[in-house]
Amino acid sequence: MKSSKPRCVGGSERVQLSGVFNVRKGKLALPVNRWSRRQVTLSGTCLIVSSVKHAHTGKMHILPLIGGKVEDVKRHSHCLAFSSAGAQSQTYYVSYDSYTELLRWHKAASKIASQRVNSVDLSCCSLEELPTQLFYSQDLTHLNLKNNFLSPHKGVPALTRFCQLRSVSLANNALSHFPLALCDLSSLSELNLSGNYLSALPADIGTMHSLQNLLLDGNSLSWLPVELASLEGLTYLGLSFNCFSSVPAVLEKLRGMERLCLAGNHLSVLDVAGLQWLPARFVDLRLNRLQKVTSLDTGELLHVVHLDVRDAGLQQLDVSSLCRLELIRCDRNALSLLRVNGHALKALHATHNGTVVQPTPENLTVLDLSWNKLDRVPDWLCDCSRLEVLDINHNCVSELPVRLLSSVGLRKLLVGWNNMCRLPERLERSQLEILDLQHNLLMELPHNLFIKAQSLRYLNASANKLEGLPAASLSEEASGSLEELYLTNNNLTDKCIPLLTGHAHLRVLHLAYNQLQTFIASKLARLEQLEELDLSGNRLKAVPTTILSCQRLHSLSAHSNCINAFPEVLQLPEIKCVDLSCNELTEVTLPEALPPKLLELDLTGNPRLSLDHKSLDNIRCFRVDPSSSAPCVSENLGTPAIWSHSYTEASGLKNKLCVAALALDSFCGSREALYGVFDGDRNVEVPYLLQCTMGDVLAEELHRGHKEEDYMTNTFLTMQRKLGTAGQRMGGSAALCHIRHDSLVPGEHGGCFTLKTANVGRCQAVLCRDGKAVQLSTVHTVRDDDEYQRIRQHNAIVTEDNKVGGVTECTRIMGYSFLCPSVTPRPHVSTVTLTPQDEFFLLGSSGLWEVLSPCEAVEAVRNVPDSLAAAKKLVTLAQSYGCSESLSAVVVKLSITDDCCCFCEPPPPPPSPGLATPTHPYEGGIPLPPVSSGTVSELSSEFSTSEMSSEVGSTASSEEPLPQTEPITSHLNPAGRASARRPAFGGGAFQRQFSGALSDNGLDSEDEEPIAGVFSNGSRVEVEADVHCLRRRDGTNAPLPPEPPQTPPPCFPSPGAESRSGTLGRRARANGSVARQGQNQDVIEEAGDAPIRKQGGYFNAPSQPDPDDQLIIPPELEEEVRQIIQQQQEQQQLQTHNQQTHNYQKTSDYFVTPL
Repeated sequence: MKSSKPRCVGGSERVQLSGVFNVRKGKLALPVNRWSRRQVTLSGTCLIVSSVKHAHTGKMHILPLIGGKVEDVKRHSHCLAFSSAGAQSQTYYVSYDSYTELLRWHKAASKIASQRVNSVDLSCCSLEELPTQLFYSQDLTHLNLKNNFLSPHKGVPALTRFCQLRSVSLANNALSHFPLALCDLSSLSELNLSGNYLSALPADIGTMHSLQNLLLDGNSLSWLPVELASLEGLTYLGLSFNCFSSVPAVLEKLRGMERLCLAGNHLSVLDVAGLQWLPARFVDLRLNRLQKVTSLDTGELLHVVHLDVRDAGLQQLDVSSLCRLELIRCDRNALSLLRVNGHALKALHATHNGTVVQPTPENLTVLDLSWNKLDRVPDWLCDCSRLEVLDINHNCVSELPVRLLSSVGLRKLLVGWNNMCRLPERLERSQLEILDLQHNLLMELPHNLFIKAQSLRYLNASANKLEGLPAASLSEEASGSLEELYLTNNNLTDKCIPLLTGHAHLRVLHLAYNQLQTFIASKLARLEQLEELDLSGNRLKAVPTTILSCQRLHSLSAHSNCINAFPEVLQLPEIKCVDLSCNELTEVTLPEALPPKLLELDLTGNPRLSLDHKSLDNIRCFRVDPSSSAPCVSENLGTPAIWSHSYTEASGLKNKLCVAALALDSFCGSREALYGVFDGDRNVEVPYLLQCTMGDVLAEELHRGHKEEDYMTNTFLTMQRKLGTAGQRMGGSAALCHIRHDSLVPGEHGGCFTLKTANVGRCQAVLCRDGKAVQLSTVHTVRDDDEYQRIRQHNAIVTEDNKVGGVTECTRIMGYSFLCPSVTPRPHVSTVTLTPQDEFFLLGSSGLWEVLSPCEAVEAVRNVPDSLAAAKKLVTLAQSYGCSESLSAVVVKLSITDDCCCFCEPPPPPPSPGLATPTHPYEGGIPLPPVSSGTVSELSSEFSTSEMSSEVGSTASSEEPLPQTEPITSHLNPAGRASARRPAFGGGAFQRQFSGALSDNGLDSEDEEPIAGVFSNGSRVEVEADVHCLRRRDGTNAPLPPEPPQTPPPCFPSPGAESRSGTLGRRARANGSVARQGQNQDVIEEAGDAPIRKQGGYFNAPSQPDPDDQLIIPPELEEEVRQIIQQQQEQQQLQTHNQQTHNYQKTSDYFVTPL
């Protein structure tokens, strides 16, 4: 397909890493060469060092790295030595600012240095024939040509010119038959033809005697030629995802082949007896439909050591004849009985089954029985003296044997998500290092747990009913080796705090959502090694000042408490993240100099906080509630909000935020809202682009008038194209929720609010209806039969880690264009009608749902009245339950009434135009943006952030806006949203407003004059913004908007006053533009109370009647004219009365835009 054609990567993408560092050339011991600050770039296969600081001008020193060395210089802090190959090699020493930066450069440069000069990578270059420059390298030995468009008759025959070629990859080139020219490459030892359309192999393949590795996965082969047996040196033959119905007989003659790879074929019988004739030691038969297993009648098989039969539909499996079997994987079957030979078995993985293992495998070292139906731990496990790892998560186990915890070899025990009410009271000496007990019913831990388990480093007992903790040691002087302790969501009180001091090596401590009221200061002072502390969701009134003793602390989370005094945490040298949202802070005491590593400070949800913003300009991400001096929108309208939202985000272990959220309480008019969550897994670009552009795309689809069931799907498909080059090799999950009001009968009043949800990937949405979780989304993976059959129709390959093409587990996801059409962005779409029983709905990134079920998430936040605190709680719980990925959660509270569901009162009709036009038509109604800057640049569209400068083209047109004749007044919205309503002129769907369009001070977007009332954390705020007029095309020009009514209809949806957000671990996004709607900026912009702009000059002067314009009526017609005027006035009054009686409803011509 043309849409799946890979694009050529631009030259700019050859730049892998770049920065300004201290550099010196030559030997490090010589004092002559001093360190100099220079621009260093890792581009392609070379290290480029500029002779001028911060610039690429002047002389450029280029160091080829292929065949060279990249070494870590131990005697200098954070230093790497780059050396080129050859007799006259040169060496450059680069000193980095941090160890993390050093690791990034060392990893990237080492890959380049390990490459060979005689290897060329031309994958994904849209080649139809070989480039001319390639033929200058006659000593070429390795050539990668996968994901191109080479044909057997054009391009491939030219490979015969390389007589030393040893490795060729022609995977995913849509080859319809085997290129015979390859048979002439006598030196070829490795050939990859995966992902093509081969249905047969030629007999000439038997002449390729040097061939050792032949990859034919993902084709249409159903048989093999007998000539293949002459390849005596063949050691690996990949036949996965073809059309074989049985094991080819010719494989019996390939005595050097150690692996039998027939995954994803049409095998229906597992012939254990037939394996005795095959030399393969590793057998991969996963993703077949095995209905029968034939066992060996007599004797034993001595050569098979690895068997993989995952996702094969087996109900019973007897492999007891495989006496040398060391590893078996039978996950996700329907096994009720598994017979194995346990003499040599070391690892058994049987998740998602109902397995009973017979007989006892005595030499097991790794056993995974998670997601089964075990009601107790098998007794034979206590006899496995060599068992090191045991995973029985997600079962129904009620108790653990004493002998199991005291096993000599057991190092890691995972028993979370079971039904255990207690553990053995008295433990013998245990060698456990990792113990996971979360999501059980434990009320206490064994009193000698820490005393007997001296090697315990990690303990997670979150989501239990613990009321106390055991002693750490027998004496206060002794200390255990515990480093990480997770006790979130229990019933712990202040009595447990003194018992923590015995863990002197504790680095991570999570005590969120317990019953703590105080934290004893002297006890906290003894936890000197503490690096991460989470005390959120308790009833603490203060954080002890002795926290200054924790000099290594880098993260403090204490949101959702009663803290009224800011802790002295900013005096710690290593502090990076501080979250004190949803407390009772009134002021913040700041040190003279802020910590150099401070990145995030979240103070939202403290309504009485007064803060000097200028002192916090250097913090990369700073969150605080806006001023509350001005009334909010819903207060002005006099009605409660129908929906309101809050969201929060948290970065992963590498302090990299790979998620983004979209939250628009007013979208395409006052009766619609849009919310979304985007997750890029390990990339940052795709979530940002989805966040910035998806609102625009959805609005365009609505304006085009597509069918109701199509506009969400079209949004995702259009967004896939707009990802451009970023979506070629990267991807991300997305979940989008759109609320709109649908009339019962077109043209009539009344109707219901509907919630339409679309998702791809692992981002999901859940609705709470009458206290129960209603799933709104679906995750598509290869485990779904329909999805698996679909990707197999496109010759997709599923690797051993269950990923399509080795890239993603999801078969429907944004991006990853090179996997199209196997991986598609077509979403799952669902529609529900909102009712008064609907309390709220949640959107979460993929990491959230890995540790939280929809029911658990709904139950966790249902009784939390504040939406920001609810979003914070979801993220905190996920982190304590073991999630280390980036997290994002959006909570949308609903207040649907019977009136909103059936009969929505419309606003009154617009008054007939007259001479007495009010001077301020918006007075007392909708807050408008500040105009002190003479521009609308402070606005960032509340449904779009396509103003971000990127390769993604804006969906707005560049038409000039029509002149505005209405006067404007403004004040600040205290709810965190500076909202504005403007008339929408013309019939166009979009109008791009530039800074000079509404300016009267002579400035445009290039001027450097600061915007009044806006603080930008030290970054320049771009004054160009996209302002989209979102309304349906009806082919007529919109009239001027009427004066807003003082008492709006009862179900007129207004943006909620509590729409807030929080970010912990979020990094700043410096994209040179006004970032997202409302509160999704990384550089926080706060505005003080903006004064109302007064009209002046000519446009403010009262209208004076012109004598020439006065109507002169002859005396003989005066009576007749008076009667006509009186009749017209009566008709107008009658029409007005009829419109009010029939509840005439006019579509809103406004849109809301935040500051």
